[in-house]
Amino acid sequence: MESDVSLRLAAVRERIAAACRRAGRDPGEVTLVGASKTQPPESILAAFAAGLGTFGENRVQEAQAKARELPAGIDWHLIGPLQTNKARSAAELFAAVHSLDRPKVALALDGEAARLARVVPCFLEVNLGGEQSKHGFAREGLVRSAAPLADLAHLSIVGLMAIPPLEEDPEASRPWFRRLSRLRDELAAAGVLPGFPGWLSMGMSGDFEVAIEEGATHVRVGTALFGPREA
Repeated sequence: MESDVSLRLAAVRERIAAACRRAGRDPGEVTLVGASKTQPPESILAAFAAGLGTFGENRVQEAQAKARELPAGIDWHLIGPLQTNKARSAAELFAAVHSLDRPKVALALDGEAARLARVVPCFLEVNLGGEQSKHGFAREGLVRSAAPLADLAHLSIVGLMAIPPLEEDPEASRPWFRRLSRLRDELAAAGVLPGFPGWLSMGMSGDFEVAIEEGATHVRVGTALFGPREA
């Protein structure tokens, strides 16, 4: 297992580097987040041993269980939806939250981060396609929605995250990634979030190369790294 994961990790990193070369970017600008939902601790440990330090989990409880079994040096990111009743656990465990999808969750997470005297880096999840099955802030009025979050002293809004509508062709994701990039630029230009670095968490196993070409700073890769998930 360890050798398989190591080979896949090397292949993914080469694909990241190739996409960066095409876009004239430095591969060091792109953070690979291993999307480890449903993966056993053994697979995560193999990737960690091969040099990957950042892993993204969809569920707080699953991440907690894995964290108890795995090295303390792992950087855990939350990439799935957060419920307000899990805000305390999320503030305690995750180095970053990619899926801040509504003000109520932001308030809850800010309160728990304050209790821990820490600042949690957060991406605002944007529902680019307006899909009822997905979470996130609406594209329309994003600047207006984001402005009050600047008052939350224990959250740092660092960028935007999105999952485009599912398509078989990776190129079909390109217009969506461009839309998220434009939204990021509009938010940065509005100046409502002081110190906003404008990171972009976008791209998964099927389309992360296109996402990098369109400016992704964080790509969330699962299948290409760990292999197909078991049913």
